[in-house]
Amino acid sequence: MPLLTFTSDIGEQDFLTGAIKGQLLQYQQDLNIIDISHALSPFNYPQAAYVCRNAIRNYPTGTFHLILVNIFDEKPDHMILAEHNGHFICCADNGMLTMILEEMPQKAIGLSLEKSHQKSTLFCTSVFAKALHELHNGKTIEELGDPSITIKVKNPLRPLLGDNWIEGQIIFIDNFENVIVNINRIEFEEQRKGRSFTIVFKRDEVIDKISETYADVAEGEKLAFFNSAGYLEIAINKGNAAGLFGLQGFSERQHQLAQQQYMSNRLFYQTVKVFFQ
Repeated sequence: MPLLTFTSDIGEQDFLTGAIKGQLLQYQQDLNIIDISHALSPFNYPQAAYVCRNAIRNYPTGTFHLILVNIFDEKPDHMILAEHNGHFICCADNGMLTMILEEMPQKAIGLSLEKSHQKSTLFCTSVFAKALHELHNGKTIEELGDPSITIKVKNPLRPLLGDNWIEGQIIFIDNFENVIVNINRIEFEEQRKGRSFTIVFKRDEVIDKISETYADVAEGEKLAFFNSAGYLEIAINKGNAAGLFGLQGFSERQHQLAQQQYMSNRLFYQTVKVFFQ
């Protein structure tokens, strides 16, 4: 029974996520569809990349992954089907793939959408579903589409580095309003070089140690730790860090507006800085 993960920014308020699953099952009735999330924020590439990357790495090789995020950012004439480290990933050609993988895919083809004048989400799904069925029945990825395409590349959001500091962007806020920063444990330790440190956010909030669990601090106290994906997380024990500290996830659209000073009167913070002594 083939496995397929399904991630999108569609939401679950209407028929569409269910209809997409129906399209997939029309081509492969024994497909085991696993929902990752359908609540991703529109146009927020770093958030979507974080969620998809850390979900995909936990699935066995041979798993298919359908990622319908910002698929109409531009008018599409094809979808991408990639094979990378034994996984098959289908998404729009909008730069999302390289942000998820943090490198170029080992193989990638274009699945043409030119046969339809109405390039709807369901039609895009049916094109992928047909390719999935053929892959599962023995065809190679090169036989299913155009391997000569040049895919759009977006670089993953990386922390900024200095001799005595590292600055990360908030890439995700979870259901408990814990704040995830794009600094992983390896980057942190490489930059730290055994030195003491202070984690600073919202100008005057400081944390000077890494905790292992929420219970390491008293109820209502702030803490920092590395989460199950290995990324720096800021939280409040039995509290909501994002709301209380005015922290907000990074998004390209808001970042561009802030640079243009359209939102300079709003008090929100999207970065966390670590100083090493």
